[in-house]
Amino acid sequence: MLGAHLTRLGVTSAHHIVHPRYVLTKAMQITRMAHSSSSIEYQPIKSVLVANRGEIAIRVFRACTELGIRSVAVYSEQDKMHMHRQKADESYIIGQGLAPVDAYLCIPEIIRVAKENDVDAIHPGYGFLSERSDFAQACYDNGVRFIGPSPEVVQKMGDKVAARQMAINAGVQVVPGTDEPVTTTEAAYNFCVKYGLPVMLKAAYGGGGRGMRVVRELAVSSCHIPQ
Repeated sequence: MLGAHLTRLGVTSAHHIVHPRYVLTKAMQITRMAHSSSSIEYQPIKSVLVANRGEIAIRVFRACTELGIRSVAVYSEQDKMHMHRQKADESYIIGQGLAPVDAYLCIPEIIRVAKENDVDAIHPGYGFLSERSDFAQACYDNGVRFIGPSPEVVQKMGDKVAARQMAINAGVQVVPGTDEPVTTTEAAYNFCVKYGLPVMLKAAYGGGGRGMRVVRELAVSSCHIPQ
């Protein structure tokens, strides 16, 4: 998801800087340029809530401190002693009574904290809600900036078949692959015969390395499509 954030902020593959401070600074610069020629008043980001925990949250908090931005953490009941809570300027509990992971997936709770505490923008980190278009949309609907792609882009990137087609439409060179989801073992086998091995089977809605299988042998069993 970090790659999607960088793309939205105008950072291409030629860039090698992925420090959160760079991302936040670039976001503020892009916003200034977008509004410089219009009548819309530029509103600087003065506070950022990170809808995540652990190392990624701490990295963003550090960047916020360096940029003079107020940092806001959220934490589950089970994470009340975790370091990310201590590294933020403010911290608020979410998802009371929920399991640890479920707390960080509770969109209404995160939006509530943001609105009650005058948060300007939300950074999703990675994992959790970072690839949920409904979370990005909830931020926009509630007047909170989402540090990342638009809801439409998040939704399209979640579907790997649609994402591939978008890359092709944009003139980006891609490796050989199927234009439509593969639903049968026979279709997967025929693709292997045509293009040779190895190939990779990947879930259309998989993310973070999930749903991937390398096929190294040309056998029907190796190309089996789980239902």
